[in-house]
Amino acid sequence: MNPRKLISAASFALALIAAPVWAGDGHDHGDAPPAANGNGPQRLPDGSVFLPKPAQRQIGVRTLLVEAGELPRTIELAGKTVMDPNAGGKVQAMVAGRLEAGPRGFPNIGQSVRKGDVLAYVVPSSDSIERANQAALLAELRAARGLAEKRLARLKELADTIPRKEIEAAESELASLAGRMAAVGGGLSNRDALLAPVAGVIASSNAVAGQVVDARELVFEVVDPQRLHIEALAYDAELAADVAAASIAVGRENVPLVFIGAARSLREQALPLLFRSEGVLLGRLAVGQAVKVFVQTRSKAQGIRVPAAALAKNPANQTIVWVKTAPERFEPRTITVEPLDGAHVAATAGLQAGDRVVTQGASLVNQVR
Repeated sequence: MNPRKLISAASFALALIAAPVWAGDGHDHGDAPPAANGNGPQRLPDGSVFLPKPAQRQIGVRTLLVEAGELPRTIELAGKTVMDPNAGGKVQAMVAGRLEAGPRGFPNIGQSVRKGDVLAYVVPSSDSIERANQAALLAELRAARGLAEKRLARLKELADTIPRKEIEAAESELASLAGRMAAVGGGLSNRDALLAPVAGVIASSNAVAGQVVDARELVFEVVDPQRLHIEALAYDAELAADVAAASIAVGRENVPLVFIGAARSLREQALPLLFRSEGVLLGRLAVGQAVKVFVQTRSKAQGIRVPAAALAKNPANQTIVWVKTAPERFEPRTITVEPLDGAHVAATAGLQAGDRVVTQGASLVNQVR
């Protein structure tokens, strides 16, 4: 293109961009700012939230009238789930050998089994010399049994002329040879069955067809998921003598624990405490899973019981709850909390008896701007 024509075209395009654009007659391009909706959810200048009733129903806001009272002092401990020795077990190989599937194949993790079910077989492994020696011994026993059978037959033909004790001795010798043959033959051909020690589900499986395992090697773990133990570590040894109750939180549910006892030796400078529990909720936990154990002592303290789901954080990262002060108005309250039972906390400051606290939808109320 001619340079002069190119410059002219660029100048025309810049003129079009710089020129103002006017809407045509009867057209409105919406230059005016949108009108504010005074009836919608909004954060008020004092930090409270205006939330109309339709919005409360839409996000499912629920409130609870709290009451003050004496609550047990609670200590939160780190713990983990362990297998109940009476409701779980390990399946180990008694002899070294090769794994074979059971009657229903190898069980998968999570599969239910009954006590005594055959989970797999172990075909004992032995070297060629050992097997040859056993085969030679079996051949000798078989020959000896043949001679014993013939001798017994001759003695029975002479039963009227010989003492009865000679016939009984020959019968006993024949029975002994038969037993030794069964034992040696079983060692050459029998398989070692791996049985489920308890009824439950397969917690872990290390079995693969054809796998060679050593004696005492762990092949399966079976556990009853509704009967577990909880082990917690207490760094204050005196806590073991002041346990009134304990619990763990599974989701939003509180699962009570029964204190079994404390160890008499420290582990990593901490005293292991053992609890037990039963129930369907325990089925959500796995063996070895970390949990928080809330141990309630016998001492009491004044506080307000608040669901843990009601807690939220303000921009300063302080713990708050939302209190319903009017039918469509919610006010944030900064509170001080202590652990209680996992599903609830004890508010020791910032709340008063009779406050109506948001227990469901608090996080959504906290997001209104």
